[in-house]
Amino acid sequence: MAPGLLDLVHLTTWAVCAVIQLPQLVAVLRAGSAWGLSVSSLLLELAGFLVFLRYQMYYGYPLKTYLEYPIIIAQDVILLFCIMHFSGKVKRAFFYAVIFWGGWYMLTLQKWIIDLAMNLCTFVSAASKLAQLQHLWETKDSGQASALTWGMSAYTCAIDFFLFMLTIFFFLLVLIRFIIMLTLNIWVTATILHYRKTKKTD
Repeated sequence: MAPGLLDLVHLTTWAVCAVIQLPQLVAVLRAGSAWGLSVSSLLLELAGFLVFLRYQMYYGYPLKTYLEYPIIIAQDVILLFCIMHFSGKVKRAFFYAVIFWGGWYMLTLQKWIIDLAMNLCTFVSAASKLAQLQHLWETKDSGQASALTWGMSAYTCAIDFFLFMLTIFFFLLVLIRFIIMLTLNIWVTATILHYRKTKKTD
């Protein structure tokens, strides 16, 4: 791929990541409710992103392959705080912050820790998507869940997969992660749209 076109792809990914949770945040703030969102899903997603980011930094992956993750993590933290605020559990949000902060440093205390965490990372991230799917299936209501946010997540996964295939740092575990995350993001998006259409029909 031409360098100019590759840079353009990177820019579009970063642009999407810069606003990826904005539709979800707007929906939650407008409704003053986080109905339809799974806290467990968001916590697991945060854990997966933090491990993945820490792993790539630890092993010196090219900055362009993971630069969007700090942006996404920051937005997830803001969304989590909003959810905790509307559910009256702000103190719990600070408890989660301490746990994640401590985990960030513990991951690189020993090489085997970060390697083990990365091996489990795909399962954790997949579990976050499945937790949201389960929540939607149980309530049969998409509530304030944003199909646009999940759709943009699918887009970034697809681009990350494509860009990763162009790097020299090929690692099968990371490749499998991208494929699984892309599939589950599309599945969640489709489920949200399904229940939204069903609700409008009713």
